[in-house]
Amino acid sequence: MTSRTAPDIAAFDAVVLAGGRAVRLGGADKPGVRVGGRALLDRVLAACAGAGTTVVVAAPRPTGRPVVWAREEPADGGPLAALDAGLRRTHADLVVVLSADLPFLREETVRRLVAALTATASADGVLLTDPEGRDQPLVAVYRSAALRRELVGLGGAGGPGGPQEGEPTAPATSAAPATSATPATSATPATSATPATSATPSAPSPDGAASPRGLTGLPLRRLTARLDLVRITDSLAAFDCDTWDDIAAARARIREHGHVLDEWISAVKDELGIELDVDTGILLDLARDAAHGVARPAAPLTTFLVGYAAARAQAGGGGPEAVAEAARKAAALAVRWADEAQPDEPGGASGAGAGTPRPSGTQGASGESAAPGAQAASGTSTPSGTQAASGTPTPPGTQAVSGTSAAPGKQVPSGTQPPEAAPGAPSGTEPGPR
Repeated sequence: MTSRTAPDIAAFDAVVLAGGRAVRLGGADKPGVRVGGRALLDRVLAACAGAGTTVVVAAPRPTGRPVVWAREEPADGGPLAALDAGLRRTHADLVVVLSADLPFLREETVRRLVAALTATASADGVLLTDPEGRDQPLVAVYRSAALRRELVGLGGAGGPGGPQEGEPTAPATSAAPATSATPATSATPATSATPATSATPSAPSPDGAASPRGLTGLPLRRLTARLDLVRITDSLAAFDCDTWDDIAAARARIREHGHVLDEWISAVKDELGIELDVDTGILLDLARDAAHGVARPAAPLTTFLVGYAAARAQAGGGGPEAVAEAARKAAALAVRWADEAQPDEPGGASGAGAGTPRPSGTQGASGESAAPGAQAASGTSTPSGTQAASGTPTPPGTQAVSGTSAAPGKQVPSGTQPPEAAPGAPSGTEPGPR
């Protein structure tokens, strides 16, 4: 099977195991612990946003994305029992299996796992390993058929919670959401709407497979040892939060200078339900140009307007390109605005601080060519008698375009020099055209 590019990866479902007692966290609600302003569970759900169906095995709770809920019976029956319950609600040939405590898992990593499995036809799954080389079976993608086959085999082998000799067999693991009112001890009839691909008989089947209750309490390594797996090392994506020290380390890392902006953007997008990926560098450059060329408050206002324009374009079928185009237009406007703040010297050379001469044919703020010594729309005071931005002389003491008085003797802001009148233009007269 050939490898696929990220936008064209194979279809997959996801199962997120969010139960357990969190003993090393003192029994805290680990999936609800916040890192970077978001619950750990929501961070994981964002990473598997490309799944056709996402099943969360736990008691239902509010989440930032729609999910299907499932529950193993009995509750807290261990990872294999939870995986079996979640797998019953999936339909794709590939299933991504994740724990709910992965603060740095990204959608790109999930896509990478899926692409690696589709590129290896003989493998049953692909999983991540930590820096010490230990397998992380709850950051992995598996072939659904292989999981079902081995789960049936493990259930038939019995286990800590499996049926003993002379003991009545337990009911099948329910495929109903956790909101079901059916008690764990209820004898579910064999006609339950459980998918036919699961091991659901209330008594041992002809091939010897017993009730899935045999999975209760079994470790995941009992499953992975039976599978042909490909391993990928990704220490950051494989980092999980088992202790409060892990939580503290994760919270500290996302506030580091090299990560905080990306983390913040991801958190805001998730909070607002925005799926669109944009080049943040473009927006940061725009904010810089607006702040330096216009005024500091122009930066957030301009980026907001660009976002609004991009949203309208997206409604018409646009995408990230709409954001880039709107940002380009606004950035060009900010540059033109800033260029007008540079005084022109006789002969057409730009004055101090210039370096971007006005293109040939460029007009001033009023639509007329700017005369030498004319006041630019920058907010600096206009010397007596020089031409204002509107194209009319500004008498002494009148208000300039920016609202700053142009009266003789008005103090110029620090670091700004007033433009000089054109040679030969007597004081109080309008300079002639170039």
